[in-house]
Amino acid sequence: MRRTPQPQRDYAPWTDPAAVPLVRFESVTKRFGDFVAVDELSLDIYRREFFALLGPSGCGKTTLLRMLAGFETPTEGRVLLDGEDVSRLPPYRRPVNMMFQSYALFPHMTVAANIAFGLRQDGMPKPEIKTRVDEMLELVQLGPFAHRKPHQLSGGQRQRVALARSLAKKPKLLLLDEPLGALDKKLREKTQFELMDLQYELGLTFVIVTHDQEEAMTVSDRIGVMNQGKLIQVAPPGEIYEFPATRYVADFIGDVTLIEARVTGTAEGETHLSRLGAGADDAPLLCRPGNGAAAAGDAVAVAIRPEKVRISKQKPEDAAVNAVSGQVWDIGYFGDFSIYHVRLADGTTVKAQEPNQSRLAAREITWEDTVWLSWAPEAGVVLTG
Repeated sequence: MRRTPQPQRDYAPWTDPAAVPLVRFESVTKRFGDFVAVDELSLDIYRREFFALLGPSGCGKTTLLRMLAGFETPTEGRVLLDGEDVSRLPPYRRPVNMMFQSYALFPHMTVAANIAFGLRQDGMPKPEIKTRVDEMLELVQLGPFAHRKPHQLSGGQRQRVALARSLAKKPKLLLLDEPLGALDKKLREKTQFELMDLQYELGLTFVIVTHDQEEAMTVSDRIGVMNQGKLIQVAPPGEIYEFPATRYVADFIGDVTLIEARVTGTAEGETHLSRLGAGADDAPLLCRPGNGAAAAGDAVAVAIRPEKVRISKQKPEDAAVNAVSGQVWDIGYFGDFSIYHVRLADGTTVKAQEPNQSRLAAREITWEDTVWLSWAPEAGVVLTG
């Protein structure tokens, strides 16, 4: 698909109390027998937003998407679309289209016929169908492939056909259920940016379901992290990553070290802590507050991302706080960077990420070395939940 340069997007309607959401889930619960797939969930999604539902298999994200599409009916609560209660409306009466993980293309139809299928079902005149199909083929850059069958296309091309078919009816809302799962890594990464450009160009609202954290972080304006049928945190990607609300979110999104500690005091927006099992030479901990008020004596976790941890053979001179010593237990080589797993005296493992600015042969730190890890006070986040 063609790339349309995007201006920097200043878009955050969820911060405006007067903003009216396009989609609203009001205390929605969905049960299958005794199993609760979605548990009293409320959520607002806004016009032109690219919203990602993220979570492990079985967390309820696809059930939520299916209720929005009309394939499932809430057991309790309401689903509103553009102010209208659509909880009991059948799929064909909703201004919504859904792109499935399997793409669900008709194998006996050409690319053009697949795209035109929904338009024909709606009784659109033939000249208008041809015009709309041509528009969609141009949009996804598949004009030369209009007369091919799905089996004559690559995986990426089939994905584009499915996307064009979903967009042909010009829905208010496009739902994407793991749409890139069948693509290889490089093509998936390329298509993520193409989806973002397409959503921005068309001005539509996209809701994507995925278990791929990087995909959710890349494409979305906001992410809803789900677990066991509940929304644990809803926020922009940067906030989810930098300021997770719970241990679950911190551990689920990206790579993280959770250090068990006890609060020794709070002052001027900073939290002072002592690490449980700290060695005699380890410095006390200092970091910013996290998801809840923590008082002196509380047991908490400090979440630290590996890229924010410095590793050295000598104790840093400025490390009056946030400095611990341990032994290099393992090293993961990722090409442009390496991850060092450092085991502390009490058995805690802390990860540090370092760019590979020199050849492996020139690496200063290796297995079983005794090292120091340190980080800035703003790098750690205190988690009480």
